[in-house]
Amino acid sequence: MTTQTLLIELLTEELPPKALNNLGNHFAASVAEGLEKAHLIDGEVKFTAYASPRRLAVQVENVKPVQADQQIVKKGPAVANAMKDGVPTKALEGFARGAGAKIEDLKVIHDGKQDVYAYEYTQTGKPLGGLLEDIINQAVKKLPIPKVMRWGSSTFTFVRPVHSLIVLHGDEIVNVSVLGLQSSNKTLGHRFLSSGEIVIANADSYAAQLKNEGKVVASFAERKTEIQTALNQQAGRLKATVAADDALLDEVTALVEWPVVLEAGFEEDFLNVPQECLILTMQQNQKYFPLLDQNGKLMNRFLLVSNLQTDDPSHIIQGNERVLRARLSDAEFFYKQDQKATLESRLPKLANVVYHNKIGSQADRIERLQTLAAHIAKALGSDAAAAERAARLAKADLVTEMVGEFPELQGTMGKYYARLDGETEEIAAAIEQHYQPRFAGDSLPEGKTATAVALADKLETLVGIWGIGLIPTGDKDPYALRRSALGILRMLMQYDLDAAELVQTAFAAFPQGLLNEKTPAEVAEFMQARLAVLLQNDYPQDIVAAVLAKQPSRLHNLADKLNAVAAFKALPEAAALAAANKRVQNLLKKADAGLGKVAENLLQQDEEQALFAASQALQPKIEAALANNDFQTALSELAAIKPQVDAFFDGVMVMAEDPAVKQNRLNLLNQLAQQMNAVADIALLGE
Repeated sequence: MTTQTLLIELLTEELPPKALNNLGNHFAASVAEGLEKAHLIDGEVKFTAYASPRRLAVQVENVKPVQADQQIVKKGPAVANAMKDGVPTKALEGFARGAGAKIEDLKVIHDGKQDVYAYEYTQTGKPLGGLLEDIINQAVKKLPIPKVMRWGSSTFTFVRPVHSLIVLHGDEIVNVSVLGLQSSNKTLGHRFLSSGEIVIANADSYAAQLKNEGKVVASFAERKTEIQTALNQQAGRLKATVAADDALLDEVTALVEWPVVLEAGFEEDFLNVPQECLILTMQQNQKYFPLLDQNGKLMNRFLLVSNLQTDDPSHIIQGNERVLRARLSDAEFFYKQDQKATLESRLPKLANVVYHNKIGSQADRIERLQTLAAHIAKALGSDAAAAERAARLAKADLVTEMVGEFPELQGTMGKYYARLDGETEEIAAAIEQHYQPRFAGDSLPEGKTATAVALADKLETLVGIWGIGLIPTGDKDPYALRRSALGILRMLMQYDLDAAELVQTAFAAFPQGLLNEKTPAEVAEFMQARLAVLLQNDYPQDIVAAVLAKQPSRLHNLADKLNAVAAFKALPEAAALAAANKRVQNLLKKADAGLGKVAENLLQQDEEQALFAASQALQPKIEAALANNDFQTALSELAAIKPQVDAFFDGVMVMAEDPAVKQNRLNLLNQLAQQMNAVADIALLGE
């Protein structure tokens, strides 16, 4: 049986660019999966996905023309229930009838639990053509398409109208019908650079024929690499770097079939507008690639990716320059208009910007942010007045023309306008950075003033939104409270601040009775849970659990504690001490009365006297280590007490008959537990 490459192509109208690569990969993987499940692939599954603006396609290697014959075993009723007085029961007769067999054709097999009747037969393999139509239709149905459309008089639906279908096995057309289209070996090339139909000779020649005859680079990955290489070459020639992320590169790759990178420019006067505005205009509106000089400053040159190749691209360049000039003129106009009013003068307008109808407007928020930011700045030993001023102006740019046009520039424009208003650089920087970190891995705000305002902003959001009942559930978190919590935690790990106290202060900043009374406790618990998730990226789960069991509210020395516990866990004595600690905690739960000081006169046995002496000698060492934040020493000192702990549990009955002796021994264990758990709950190590 000769295997050959299978090619499937759907030729469509222009597909949505932001979804193209995902659609192509899903379609290819689903087709390959369907072929594998149908036992139509010989050996390892190998496939290539293709996705261009007007086509989704897949090549699958080593596809069989016919399934191999399969041995099928259909299991029926248990032998114990299949016969009654030597006569087949209705269950057995029904099974045989359904299997298309006679009762005498059935066999008895053991299914791992019991003997059952079964029908074994050879199923003849079906041809590829008889299975492929359903495989393709299923792959089409599985595509992640949020909104489908119909075209012409057709009742079929797809993300865009589909015009033709290729299904080739080697050089043979496989006769199938999908989305109302009959399979063929014909497709179309580039909309402008090729003419007429392209007849694909065989499945393996698809990509080469499209490139050579149709001016189409069918592979998304290949087009992306070509564009990236050309961009870098052009930028290198200009001694510049390209200002773009993968999202823009992916989108542009999805817009062209035959990419040609061209250089263009704009008037130097536009560089008087903040470069973030210009870059965003170029990237977001026009899909252009801005260029930065060696100092990171925007140049008045940019790169564009055209879908046309021509001997004289000047008309393409000039057309794009003309369109961009209009866009940049708009940005320049907004910037000049915004400068006619100070940030301070814009504050009354924030009363009309609703944040949430239950907790008020942005103006209401500003009042709370000022209070919080000043409080945090004092705790940081920073300038409370500067933090309060930065918080007061932090949201003023929301009512500027520029941010109205480009919401992504909130904070950034506030920085520029604050500078123009004569505010200090410290305040201007805090206005820009108070949104940081915006996402996981984003940089933290620099300096105590910016940190104070950023913490205030995220705490107010987290406590306020939580307090009105909009708590994250599953994958729903419309106000990004998880992100706010992680941002707060990352900042608190840099500074000596009390997390619980800050949450309580944020809660108190809201009008009394507005938020649920349980909010501070619930938010604190939520933050502890998020902290565990954050730390488990870098530390083993049991070490994180041991440290967080102490519910630390000050997180600036958290890394030191985690590293100290990790070092302690590596000690030979650690496992035995962790087990002993667990035993101690279980015994302390059985205490009938409050635990107090150890009475030496009630220590009857040598083992408990020795443990008490060792514990007393250990106490000043642990206290001195903790006073110096030397958590590793505080933990490592515990190793010295292991022999006395072992001897105590081997020779002493804690739950003595004499209540006073029993209580004294529990007091001794409580003293020991406090020493063992001064840094972390070491009973959790190894779990």
